[in-house]
Amino acid sequence: MGMPQKKSGIMDWLTTVDHKKIGILYIMSGLFFLLVGGVEALMIRFQLIKPMNDFVSGELFNQLITMHGTTMIFLAAMPMLIGYMNAAVPLQIGARDVAFPFLNALGFWLFFFGGVLLNLSWFFGAAPNAGWTAYAPLSTVPESLGVDFYALGLQISGFGTLMGGINFLVTILNMRAPGMKLMRMPLFTWTAFVASALIVFAFPPLTVGLFLLTFERLFGAHFFDPAAGGNIVIWEHLFWIFGHPEVYILILPAFGIFSEIIPTFARKRLFGYTTMVFATMLIGFLGFMVWVHHMFTVGLGPVANAIFAVATMAIAVPTGVKIFNWLFTLWGGKLTFPVAMLYSVAFIPSFLVGGMTGVMLSVAPADYQYHDSYFVVAHFHYVIVGGVVFGLFAGLYYWFPLMFGKQLNEFWGKIQFWLFFIGFHLTFFPQHILGLTGMPRRVFTYLPNQGWETMNLLSSIGAAFMGVSTIVLVISIAAALMSKEYVKRDVWGDGRTLEWTLPVPTPEYNFAQIPLVKGLDTYWLEKMAGNKTVSVSEEVGDIHMPNNTILPFVMSVGLFLAGLGFILRLDYGTVGLVVALIGLAMTLIAMFFRSWIDDEGYYIPKSVVEEDLRLEAEKEAK
Repeated sequence: MGMPQKKSGIMDWLTTVDHKKIGILYIMSGLFFLLVGGVEALMIRFQLIKPMNDFVSGELFNQLITMHGTTMIFLAAMPMLIGYMNAAVPLQIGARDVAFPFLNALGFWLFFFGGVLLNLSWFFGAAPNAGWTAYAPLSTVPESLGVDFYALGLQISGFGTLMGGINFLVTILNMRAPGMKLMRMPLFTWTAFVASALIVFAFPPLTVGLFLLTFERLFGAHFFDPAAGGNIVIWEHLFWIFGHPEVYILILPAFGIFSEIIPTFARKRLFGYTTMVFATMLIGFLGFMVWVHHMFTVGLGPVANAIFAVATMAIAVPTGVKIFNWLFTLWGGKLTFPVAMLYSVAFIPSFLVGGMTGVMLSVAPADYQYHDSYFVVAHFHYVIVGGVVFGLFAGLYYWFPLMFGKQLNEFWGKIQFWLFFIGFHLTFFPQHILGLTGMPRRVFTYLPNQGWETMNLLSSIGAAFMGVSTIVLVISIAAALMSKEYVKRDVWGDGRTLEWTLPVPTPEYNFAQIPLVKGLDTYWLEKMAGNKTVSVSEEVGDIHMPNNTILPFVMSVGLFLAGLGFILRLDYGTVGLVVALIGLAMTLIAMFFRSWIDDEGYYIPKSVVEEDLRLEAEKEAK
């Protein structure tokens, strides 16, 4: 087949299967949900700014804490990290796309419409209110309509994430450039690989749990009803068998981002590459052996508690190995501190606090005191914000030129960093003290004269700092996107991996000639040898690319409508069922077309690629 007619504008984004554009869609959607979750967090902190405050009701507070946690974990952090995986991994391994481009697009649209379905609950006056962990029996109360949005929204979104995990496993295993052995892969690709494996094994338990919860709520099953032979604790097991590996699904790609940024701006090779790889794999393996530390107070007995306590302590060891390797990489380096590096260096002490409090929580007898207090809230946020969100922001500043061909302003970036860094510690460090002095989590108000006023006030002021910081970031992104100034190739000047060898903007087909990888940090090796770019393994030829398609979008809209119809069938009767049937029909018809259409893709002729190379050479010469 020849060259297809190019779509333009919004249709291009709705139909694209290009991993680079899908990465941008993931990141921009994740940023949007980050803002939504941030507004929910600010409302929580405003309610707790003083004793006996009545800014929100107890019911609305329950909805806010449920939606804040769910949004930040499932709809902000995860999609942004999958966005970076889309933007960087195929380029880092020398591939022209992911293994399954259609599945990649379907995964994004499922995530997006699952998130929209969940947040639509606000407009029906029924946001979920059972906490982001949705423990039974709080989540099985028939009147709490919002939990239906939670169960079906996360189910649809989770299908998309599972597809992404499978896709990246196959891509990394099968599509590496010649010479790129596993132990030559960049650390970010390694962490993406292990995180994808975790997704494949961790999301099925969540899928099963949500399936059981949906049937309990919509069809009157009794999986979690002890009076009918069910078991409440089974939900906790299913949720945390997913939920604790989920922490590593989030943090490992963030570790990978820091492992790319620190060597770049220390101007030296990452210390202990091999140990970093094995530490990553060990964290992934141990991540499935610690879920019961969320359930020490359930009453599983001293033997189970002791086994999971030891496993929880053990997982600190490979994490400590990584910390020392980053420090040794910094030691003796020619350090420069753009915003990406500031976030990377600030991450180390911030995450260390979260790790140390995690070891404290791993001691089962002590956990009886810490459990369900603000100490746990502080620990969790030091890990997720001090680790994952710092990684998200570092990656955004580092790879923004790669994705958009433009650069975020460093001056405003440093203002954004310091506002966020100060606000983060001011928000969450006092919460350790609140927890140790007895403040329970999830309470919407508290009595005066309990010694909690000052720490809550400081925490709320810190949240305001983080809010202002996020506004600065959004303005900075908008200004960069509107700018007419494009960056040059290898914008940081010391790019070490294959993504920095590509011209800006990156062509649709990524590599005109598939590179030949000669070692770890292959671009850096070639530059040390005096070469301007990497060796190639093949001559210029016609390049085969996949066709754009609207079918992933249609399938996802269909599942969204089906979910919405099932949720509303009780309140809206026949209308709800009709909407559900329309949605299911859309999905099935789109699936039928997918199996029926001959989708061989198209070829970019050799002459077009050669002309692109000639123009790029002229631009470089100038």
